[in-house]
Amino acid sequence: MVVQESSGQRAVKAPKLPYRPRDPKHYRPRIALVACGGITQHHLAAYRKAGYTVAALCDVRVAAARQRQKEFYPEADVYADYRDVLRREDIEVVDLAAHPREREKMIRAALQARKHVLSQKPFVEDLDVGERLVELADRKGVVLAVNQNARWAPHFRYLREAIVSGLIGEVSAVHFAVHWDHSWVKNTAFERIRHLILYDFGIHWFDMACWYLGDRPVRRVYASVARVLGQPVRPPLLAQALLECDHAQASVIFDGYTRFGKQDHTYVVGDRGTIESRGTGTKDQKVTLQTETGRASPRLVGTWFPDGFHGTMAELLCSIEEHREPIHHARHNLRSLAVCFAAVASAERHEPVVPGTVRTIRR
Repeated sequence: MVVQESSGQRAVKAPKLPYRPRDPKHYRPRIALVACGGITQHHLAAYRKAGYTVAALCDVRVAAARQRQKEFYPEADVYADYRDVLRREDIEVVDLAAHPREREKMIRAALQARKHVLSQKPFVEDLDVGERLVELADRKGVVLAVNQNARWAPHFRYLREAIVSGLIGEVSAVHFAVHWDHSWVKNTAFERIRHLILYDFGIHWFDMACWYLGDRPVRRVYASVARVLGQPVRPPLLAQALLECDHAQASVIFDGYTRFGKQDHTYVVGDRGTIESRGTGTKDQKVTLQTETGRASPRLVGTWFPDGFHGTMAELLCSIEEHREPIHHARHNLRSLAVCFAAVASAERHEPVVPGTVRTIRR
Protein backbone atom coordinates (compact mmCIF):
# COMPACT_ATOMS: atom_id res chain seq x y z
CA MET A 1 0.00 0.00 0.00
CA VAL A 2 1.24 3.50 -0.81
CA VAL A 3 0.70 6.19 1.82
CA GLN A 4 0.69 9.90 0.98
CA GLU A 5 2.79 11.95 3.42
CA SER A 6 2.36 15.60 4.40
CA SER A 7 5.56 16.41 2.51
CA GLY A 8 3.81 15.49 -0.72
CA GLN A 9 6.04 12.46 -1.29
CA ARG A 10 4.61 8.99 -1.23
CA ALA A 11 6.03 6.37 1.10
CA VAL A 12 7.65 3.47 -0.75
CA LYS A 13 9.40 0.27 0.26
CA ALA A 14 13.05 0.79 1.18
CA PRO A 15 15.57 -1.00 -1.03
CA LYS A 16 17.40 -3.96 0.48
CA LEU A 17 21.10 -3.17 0.71
CA PRO A 18 23.98 -5.27 2.12
CA TYR A 19 24.75 -3.16 5.19
CA ARG A 20 25.34 -5.96 7.73
CA PRO A 21 28.84 -7.34 8.50
CA ARG A 22 29.69 -10.40 6.41
CA ASP A 23 31.70 -13.23 7.99
CA PRO A 24 34.25 -15.30 6.06
CA LYS A 25 32.95 -18.62 4.72
CA HIS A 26 35.67 -20.84 6.13
CA TYR A 27 38.62 -18.82 7.47
CA ARG A 28 38.68 -18.87 11.28
CA PRO A 29 42.19 -17.92 12.45
CA ARG A 30 43.45 -17.64 15.99
CA ILE A 31 43.36 -13.96 16.99
CA ALA A 32 45.36 -12.03 19.59
CA LEU A 33 44.21 -8.81 21.22
CA VAL A 34 47.05 -6.55 22.32
CA ALA A 35 46.05 -3.82 24.81
CA CYS A 36 42.88 -4.47 26.79
CA GLY A 37 41.54 -0.99 27.57
CA GLY A 38 37.93 0.03 27.95
CA ILE A 39 37.01 0.03 24.26
CA THR A 40 38.09 -3.60 23.85
CA GLN A 41 35.00 -4.85 25.63
CA HIS A 42 33.21 -4.03 22.37
CA HIS A 43 35.88 -5.78 20.29
CA LEU A 44 35.61 -8.97 22.30
CA ALA A 45 31.82 -8.93 22.64
CA ALA A 46 31.58 -8.73 18.85
CA TYR A 47 34.18 -11.45 18.26
CA ARG A 48 32.58 -13.82 20.73
CA LYS A 49 29.14 -13.31 19.18
CA ALA A 50 30.60 -13.94 15.71
CA GLY A 51 32.27 -17.16 16.90
CA TYR A 52 35.84 -15.96 16.37
CA THR A 53 38.68 -17.54 18.32
CA VAL A 54 40.68 -15.14 20.49
CA ALA A 55 43.61 -17.21 21.73
CA ALA A 56 45.73 -14.53 23.43
CA LEU A 57 45.09 -11.38 25.46
CA CYS A 58 47.96 -9.01 26.19
CA ASP A 59 48.38 -5.88 28.27
CA VAL A 60 51.25 -4.42 30.30
CA ARG A 61 48.61 -4.23 33.03
CA VAL A 62 48.13 -7.95 33.36
CA ALA A 63 45.06 -7.42 35.52
CA ALA A 64 43.31 -5.76 32.56
CA ALA A 65 44.04 -8.73 30.31
CA ARG A 66 42.86 -11.16 32.98
CA GLN A 67 39.65 -9.20 33.36
CA ARG A 68 38.95 -9.49 29.63
CA GLN A 69 39.82 -13.19 29.83
CA LYS A 70 37.29 -13.67 32.62
CA GLU A 71 34.60 -11.68 30.81
CA PHE A 72 34.92 -13.06 27.29
CA TYR A 73 37.52 -15.75 26.56
CA PRO A 74 38.38 -17.94 29.60
CA GLU A 75 40.49 -20.26 27.42
CA ALA A 76 42.71 -17.46 26.08
CA ASP A 77 46.31 -17.15 27.30
CA VAL A 78 47.34 -13.93 29.05
CA TYR A 79 50.55 -12.02 28.34
CA ALA A 80 52.24 -8.86 29.57
CA ASP A 81 54.65 -8.51 26.61
CA TYR A 82 53.26 -8.30 23.07
CA ARG A 83 56.50 -9.77 21.70
CA ASP A 84 55.68 -13.06 23.39
CA VAL A 85 52.38 -13.07 21.53
CA LEU A 86 54.08 -12.44 18.20
CA ARG A 87 56.36 -15.46 18.73
CA ARG A 88 53.35 -17.77 18.63
CA GLU A 89 53.13 -19.41 15.20
CA ASP A 90 49.47 -20.28 15.66
CA ILE A 91 48.45 -16.60 15.95
CA GLU A 92 47.64 -15.27 12.48
CA VAL A 93 45.74 -12.05 13.21
CA VAL A 94 46.59 -9.37 15.77
CA ASP A 95 44.14 -6.72 16.93
CA LEU A 96 46.30 -3.84 18.19
CA ALA A 97 44.30 -1.53 20.43
CA ALA A 98 47.11 0.43 22.09
CA HIS A 99 47.40 4.23 21.82
CA PRO A 100 49.05 5.54 18.60
CA ARG A 101 52.56 6.24 19.88
CA GLU A 102 52.82 2.86 21.57
CA ARG A 103 51.12 1.11 18.67
CA GLU A 104 53.52 2.11 15.90
CA LYS A 105 56.34 -0.18 17.05
CA MET A 106 53.83 -2.94 17.74
CA ILE A 107 52.44 -2.75 14.20
CA ARG A 108 55.92 -2.88 12.74
CA ALA A 109 56.87 -5.89 14.89
CA ALA A 110 53.63 -7.70 14.03
CA LEU A 111 54.14 -7.15 10.30
CA GLN A 112 57.75 -8.32 10.58
CA ALA A 113 56.39 -11.46 12.23
CA ARG A 114 54.01 -11.87 9.24
CA LYS A 115 50.84 -11.34 11.20
CA HIS A 116 47.77 -9.72 9.69
CA VAL A 117 47.00 -6.56 11.68
CA LEU A 118 43.88 -4.64 12.63
CA SER A 119 45.12 -1.32 13.99
CA GLN A 120 43.04 0.84 16.30
CA LYS A 121 42.25 4.29 14.98
CA PRO A 122 43.66 6.92 14.53
CA PHE A 123 46.13 4.77 12.57
CA VAL A 124 49.34 6.84 12.94
CA GLU A 125 50.52 10.30 13.96
CA ASP A 126 52.79 10.67 10.91
CA LEU A 127 51.70 10.04 7.31
CA ASP A 128 55.21 9.05 6.25
CA VAL A 129 55.31 6.43 9.01
CA GLY A 130 51.93 5.17 7.83
CA GLU A 131 53.15 4.86 4.26
CA ARG A 132 56.20 2.88 5.41
CA LEU A 133 54.01 0.52 7.42
CA VAL A 134 51.80 -0.05 4.38
CA GLU A 135 54.89 -0.80 2.29
CA LEU A 136 56.15 -3.21 4.94
CA ALA A 137 52.83 -5.07 4.99
CA ASP A 138 53.00 -5.38 1.20
CA ARG A 139 56.54 -6.78 1.36
CA LYS A 140 55.59 -9.30 4.02
CA GLY A 141 52.47 -10.38 2.18
CA VAL A 142 50.07 -9.60 5.02
CA VAL A 143 47.05 -7.33 5.41
CA LEU A 144 47.12 -4.10 7.43
CA ALA A 145 43.67 -2.66 8.16
CA VAL A 146 42.42 0.15 10.40
CA ASN A 147 39.57 -0.19 12.90
CA GLN A 148 37.36 2.53 11.39
CA ASN A 149 34.38 0.82 12.97
CA ALA A 150 31.89 3.59 12.11
CA ARG A 151 31.88 2.19 8.58
CA TRP A 152 29.88 -0.76 9.88
CA ALA A 153 27.45 1.20 12.02
CA PRO A 154 24.15 0.15 10.38
CA HIS A 155 23.02 3.67 9.45
CA PHE A 156 26.40 4.79 8.11
CA ARG A 157 26.81 1.59 6.10
CA TYR A 158 23.31 1.75 4.64
CA LEU A 159 24.01 5.32 3.47
CA ARG A 160 27.24 4.17 1.85
CA GLU A 161 25.54 1.28 0.07
CA ALA A 162 22.85 3.64 -1.21
CA ILE A 163 25.58 5.90 -2.60
CA VAL A 164 27.59 3.16 -4.34
CA SER A 165 24.38 1.62 -5.68
CA GLY A 166 23.68 4.89 -7.48
CA LEU A 167 20.36 5.46 -5.72
CA ILE A 168 20.99 9.18 -5.17
CA GLY A 169 23.22 9.75 -8.19
CA GLU A 170 26.32 11.90 -8.15
CA VAL A 171 27.10 13.12 -4.63
CA SER A 172 27.55 16.88 -4.29
CA ALA A 173 27.32 17.36 -0.52
CA VAL A 174 28.03 15.41 2.66
CA HIS A 175 27.17 16.99 6.01
CA PHE A 176 27.57 15.71 9.57
CA ALA A 177 26.29 17.45 12.69
CA VAL A 178 27.12 15.76 15.99
CA HIS A 179 25.65 17.27 19.14
CA TRP A 180 26.86 14.97 21.95
CA ASP A 181 28.38 15.36 25.40
CA HIS A 182 32.05 14.42 25.18
CA SER A 183 32.94 15.56 28.69
CA TRP A 184 32.98 11.88 29.74
CA VAL A 185 36.74 12.00 29.05
CA LYS A 186 37.40 13.92 32.29
CA ASN A 187 40.20 12.32 34.31
CA THR A 188 41.02 9.85 31.53
CA ALA A 189 43.99 9.63 29.16
CA PHE A 190 41.81 11.17 26.43
CA GLU A 191 41.66 14.47 28.31
CA ARG A 192 45.36 14.93 27.56
CA ILE A 193 44.75 14.91 23.80
CA ARG A 194 44.93 18.54 22.74
CA HIS A 195 42.74 18.10 19.66
CA LEU A 196 40.50 15.46 21.12
CA ILE A 197 37.47 16.32 18.98
CA LEU A 198 39.04 16.97 15.57
CA TYR A 199 41.61 14.17 15.88
CA ASP A 200 40.69 11.25 18.11
CA PHE A 201 36.91 11.64 17.79
CA GLY A 202 36.70 13.40 14.45
CA ILE A 203 38.68 10.83 12.47
CA HIS A 204 35.50 8.72 12.29
CA TRP A 205 33.64 11.51 10.50
CA PHE A 206 36.55 12.59 8.30
CA ASP A 207 36.86 8.95 7.27
CA MET A 208 33.14 8.74 6.53
CA ALA A 209 33.26 11.98 4.54
CA CYS A 210 36.10 10.66 2.37
CA TRP A 211 34.29 7.34 1.97
CA TYR A 212 31.05 8.97 0.88
CA LEU A 213 32.83 11.35 -1.51
CA GLY A 214 34.40 8.36 -3.26
CA ASP A 215 37.29 9.14 -5.59
CA ARG A 216 36.70 12.89 -5.42
CA PRO A 217 39.75 14.42 -3.66
CA VAL A 218 39.44 16.99 -0.87
CA ARG A 219 41.27 20.08 -2.11
CA ARG A 220 41.28 22.27 1.02
CA VAL A 221 40.10 22.10 4.61
CA TYR A 222 39.15 24.97 6.88
CA ALA A 223 38.53 24.20 10.56
CA SER A 224 38.21 25.86 13.93
CA VAL A 225 37.89 24.86 17.58
CA ALA A 226 36.66 26.65 20.71
CA ARG A 227 36.01 26.03 24.37
CA VAL A 228 32.54 26.12 25.89
CA LEU A 229 32.21 28.44 28.89
CA GLY A 230 32.26 26.27 31.99
CA GLN A 231 33.19 23.03 30.23
CA PRO A 232 34.76 20.59 32.75
CA VAL A 233 37.58 19.20 30.57
CA ARG A 234 40.72 20.71 29.06
CA PRO A 235 40.41 20.09 25.29
CA PRO A 236 38.11 22.38 23.27
CA LEU A 237 34.74 20.66 22.90
CA LEU A 238 33.50 22.77 19.96
CA ALA A 239 34.91 22.02 16.51
CA GLN A 240 33.90 22.42 12.89
CA ALA A 241 35.46 21.75 9.50
CA LEU A 242 34.62 22.57 5.89
CA LEU A 243 35.95 20.34 3.11
CA GLU A 244 36.30 21.76 -0.41
CA CYS A 245 36.14 19.37 -3.38
CA ASP A 246 35.67 19.61 -7.13
CA HIS A 247 31.93 20.12 -7.65
CA ALA A 248 31.16 19.01 -4.09
CA GLN A 249 31.50 20.00 -0.46
CA ALA A 250 31.40 18.42 2.98
CA SER A 251 31.12 19.71 6.52
CA VAL A 252 31.54 18.34 10.02
CA ILE A 253 30.20 20.10 13.10
CA PHE A 254 30.83 18.88 16.65
CA ASP A 255 29.07 20.38 19.64
CA GLY A 256 30.88 18.32 22.26
CA TYR A 257 29.18 19.70 25.35
CA THR A 258 25.53 19.15 24.48
CA ARG A 259 24.15 18.21 27.87
CA PHE A 260 20.49 18.14 26.86
CA GLY A 261 18.72 17.35 23.60
CA LYS A 262 21.56 15.33 22.08
CA GLN A 263 21.34 14.80 18.33
CA ASP A 264 23.34 13.24 15.51
CA HIS A 265 22.48 14.06 11.89
CA THR A 266 24.02 12.93 8.59
CA TYR A 267 22.80 14.33 5.27
CA VAL A 268 24.04 13.35 1.79
CA VAL A 269 22.87 15.12 -1.36
CA GLY A 270 23.01 13.66 -4.85
CA ASP A 271 21.64 14.78 -8.19
CA ARG A 272 19.01 12.02 -8.09
CA GLY A 273 18.07 12.11 -4.41
CA THR A 274 19.11 12.57 -0.83
CA ILE A 275 19.68 10.20 2.05
CA GLU A 276 19.93 11.09 5.70
CA SER A 277 20.19 9.56 9.15
CA ARG A 278 18.99 11.20 12.33
CA GLY A 279 18.88 10.19 15.98
CA THR A 280 19.99 11.05 19.49
CA GLY A 281 23.01 8.72 19.43
CA THR A 282 24.33 5.48 17.97
CA LYS A 283 21.36 3.27 18.87
CA ASP A 284 18.30 5.05 17.50
CA GLN A 285 19.21 6.24 14.03
CA LYS A 286 16.41 6.57 11.47
CA VAL A 287 17.47 6.54 7.82
CA THR A 288 15.38 8.26 5.15
CA LEU A 289 15.95 7.98 1.40
CA GLN A 290 14.19 10.46 -0.89
CA THR A 291 14.15 10.17 -4.68
CA GLU A 292 11.64 10.79 -7.46
CA THR A 293 10.23 7.36 -6.64
CA GLY A 294 9.22 8.50 -3.16
CA ARG A 295 10.32 8.47 0.45
CA ALA A 296 11.66 5.30 2.08
CA SER A 297 12.85 4.47 5.60
CA PRO A 298 14.45 1.04 6.09
CA ARG A 299 14.17 -0.77 9.41
CA LEU A 300 17.78 -1.40 10.24
CA VAL A 301 19.05 -4.17 12.47
CA GLY A 302 21.98 -3.69 14.86
CA THR A 303 23.91 -0.80 16.38
CA TRP A 304 27.33 0.79 15.98
CA PHE A 305 28.47 -0.79 19.25
CA PRO A 306 29.28 -3.69 18.89
CA ASP A 307 28.39 -4.29 15.20
CA GLY A 308 31.00 -1.82 14.01
CA PHE A 309 33.71 -3.88 15.68
CA HIS A 310 32.32 -7.08 14.21
CA GLY A 311 32.47 -5.45 10.79
CA THR A 312 36.10 -4.36 10.93
CA MET A 313 37.36 -7.81 11.92
CA ALA A 314 34.95 -9.62 9.59
CA GLU A 315 36.06 -7.55 6.60
CA LEU A 316 39.72 -8.18 7.43
CA LEU A 317 39.12 -11.95 7.63
CA CYS A 318 37.07 -11.96 4.43
CA SER A 319 39.78 -10.06 2.59
CA ILE A 320 42.39 -12.61 3.68
CA GLU A 321 40.17 -15.51 2.63
CA GLU A 322 39.31 -13.87 -0.70
CA HIS A 323 42.86 -12.61 -1.45
CA ARG A 324 41.92 -8.95 -1.85
CA GLU A 325 42.37 -5.64 -0.07
CA PRO A 326 39.81 -4.85 2.65
CA ILE A 327 37.80 -1.66 2.29
CA HIS A 328 39.44 -0.35 5.49
CA HIS A 329 42.99 -1.04 4.33
CA ALA A 330 45.56 1.30 5.89
CA ARG A 331 46.55 2.46 2.40
CA HIS A 332 43.16 4.08 1.94
CA ASN A 333 42.90 5.28 5.52
CA LEU A 334 45.90 7.57 4.96
CA ARG A 335 43.63 9.76 2.82
CA SER A 336 41.24 10.22 5.75
CA LEU A 337 44.16 10.96 8.06
CA ALA A 338 45.53 13.57 5.66
CA VAL A 339 42.18 15.40 5.81
CA CYS A 340 42.11 15.08 9.60
CA PHE A 341 45.68 16.42 9.94
CA ALA A 342 44.81 19.32 7.65
CA ALA A 343 41.79 20.15 9.83
CA VAL A 344 43.90 20.23 12.99
CA ALA A 345 46.52 22.43 11.30
CA SER A 346 43.83 24.74 9.98
CA ALA A 347 42.33 25.16 13.45
CA GLU A 348 45.75 26.23 14.72
CA ARG A 349 46.70 28.48 11.80
CA HIS A 350 43.23 29.98 11.15
CA GLU A 351 43.62 29.41 7.43
CA PRO A 352 42.70 26.75 4.83
CA VAL A 353 45.11 23.82 4.56
CA VAL A 354 45.67 21.39 1.69
CA PRO A 355 45.43 17.72 2.77
CA GLY A 356 48.77 15.94 2.49
CA THR A 357 50.87 19.05 3.13
CA VAL A 358 50.75 18.43 6.88
CA ARG A 359 52.57 15.16 7.52
CA THR A 360 52.41 14.94 11.31
CA ILE A 361 49.76 15.65 13.89
CA ARG A 362 49.96 17.98 16.85
CA ARG A 363 47.57 16.17 19.14
